[in-house]
Amino acid sequence: MRPPTVRKTPGGAPVGISTKLAVMLAIASGMAVANIYYAQPLLGQIGRDLGVGPAGLGLVTTVTQIGYLLGLILIVPLGDLINRRLLIVAGCVIAAAALVAVAVSPGSLMFLIASAVVGVVSVVQQVINAYAAVLSSPESRGRILGIVTSGVVFGVLLARTVSGVLADALGWRSIYVVSALLMLGLALVLARKLPPETSRGAVSYRRLITSVVTLTIHERAFRVRSLITLLVFAGFGALWGSVALPLTAAPWHLSTTEVGLFGLAGVAGAIGASRAGTLADRGRAQWVTGVALVLFAVSWAPIGWLPHSLVPLIIGIVILNFAGQAISVINQHLIVAIDPTASSRLIGSNTVYYAIGTGGGAIAATTAYSASGWSAVCILGAGLTTLAFLIWAVDRISATRRAPAGRAENRPTA
Repeated sequence: MRPPTVRKTPGGAPVGISTKLAVMLAIASGMAVANIYYAQPLLGQIGRDLGVGPAGLGLVTTVTQIGYLLGLILIVPLGDLINRRLLIVAGCVIAAAALVAVAVSPGSLMFLIASAVVGVVSVVQQVINAYAAVLSSPESRGRILGIVTSGVVFGVLLARTVSGVLADALGWRSIYVVSALLMLGLALVLARKLPPETSRGAVSYRRLITSVVTLTIHERAFRVRSLITLLVFAGFGALWGSVALPLTAAPWHLSTTEVGLFGLAGVAGAIGASRAGTLADRGRAQWVTGVALVLFAVSWAPIGWLPHSLVPLIIGIVILNFAGQAISVINQHLIVAIDPTASSRLIGSNTVYYAIGTGGGAIAATTAYSASGWSAVCILGAGLTTLAFLIWAVDRISATRRAPAGRAENRPTA
């Protein structure tokens, strides 16, 4: 069966893609990004099985994130040079092979190498984002990106929960076998269902892989939004990189599965992403950003009650994920507006800031927790968000002084 085509205006611009196709892309994105997070609740089991000590277990997350970062720089921008459809399908197939390698690893070396490859090819999720952005009409791009990002949220949340449950029942290797089969099935479906893209202009690979530097230097909107991305996702990293420490300690002593269930509280992020995209299409991108940053900062107050009560923690996680994913969609919406034909390098370069922020936030939070406890982690998270709000506020003041009266609120300049 021939894949569906994208309708175009007489001038060649896309009219848009259907909600049905957007949901399919959301599912694909969620499945791809989940591969990065399966190991997080399983580190204890993996260490015992492969003979790796506590210090060495930190390498599991590290090599996967390094692989993901390399993929963002070296692979995602390729979508502006070669067919994104081909990149997506090939990425799913390679991911399946890497997941099988993880599942059959007899020792730590093969496991770490295969995990790094999983990290590299998991960036197919960002290629999907760029694919959805470039095929969307400008009037519906925020809504489509919101739907696709919702799939990413569900993928991250369910990854931790499902891997913990499967590992308790069948061992840690089982989740990688199941995911490999799912990725192969996904590759077959996407190869048949994804519509072709329009042709794109030639650009050198060297220019593509240096995009994160050139965009940061020359594009104000990209620079501002990427700094906000860095700080907000450093807050995410601070929470999820350290929350298991107090939850598994006295007085809670929660199991791996129980800790993983806390991720389900973040399902509100999917709602935030979807709603933010719709509001961005209506010209409310900057308003949503300000409100979401305030909510993100406020969420650390109930999260700070963790040593005494779990209910405020759940409330705080709900607020934090709702606000954080709303900001993520708005950032992508405004960044892609700089040049929709360069969506791969724009989204990939922005996600480099996301990856650095998430990893840096996790390291800073575990250090803060070791030194001063959970309150220090919460102060760190609130401080990062406050700095992001200040960057946004200063940019708004500056943009208001530069722009003529009546200029659109969600202009791509910032």
